[in-house]
Amino acid sequence: MASSSCTSRTLFFIVLFASAQLLLVHSAFEFEVGEDKSWVVPTSSKNEQAYNDWASKQRFQVDDTVHFKYQKDSVLVVTESEYEKCRSAHPLFFSNNGDTVFKFDEPGLFYFISGVAGHCERGQKMIIKVLEPEKAAPPANQNETTDSSSASTVHSAIAVFPVAGIIYLFGVLFV
Repeated sequence: MASSSCTSRTLFFIVLFASAQLLLVHSAFEFEVGEDKSWVVPTSSKNEQAYNDWASKQRFQVDDTVHFKYQKDSVLVVTESEYEKCRSAHPLFFSNNGDTVFKFDEPGLFYFISGVAGHCERGQKMIIKVLEPEKAAPPANQNETTDSSSASTVHSAIAVFPVAGIIYLFGVLFV
């Protein structure tokens, strides 16, 4: 009977550890553009920056997606110059199906505009900054005189602490 209990605890901790590791890995997110208002022309001149204000409060990463919902409109990804002019003869991406999902495949700035005449000029446009993927700290150079090795050790400890803390907590509670 004790063997069965020990096996169950071991299995529990293995599953717990694997689940905690998954939390540390970035998973892609889907952002709803305009949230409850969708992709529409801002209703007043005070809201002309509404989409850029919203985008500046988000944290976009490679593999995340933005979801545009709209009626009788379109979504274009354009160059910075085309964004400033509010028009594009040859957009980098175009969709007018009313339910568009765009996936970020690289870091950098992405410029979105409406393809309907006059909409972009009235504020239906947005710039999204997609962040560089986080990279693991390089191995500490033994000849280096700076304190970067202790900084990377602290960074690693912070990343591992939640996993160790969760395992310790469950060990105390269930053992």
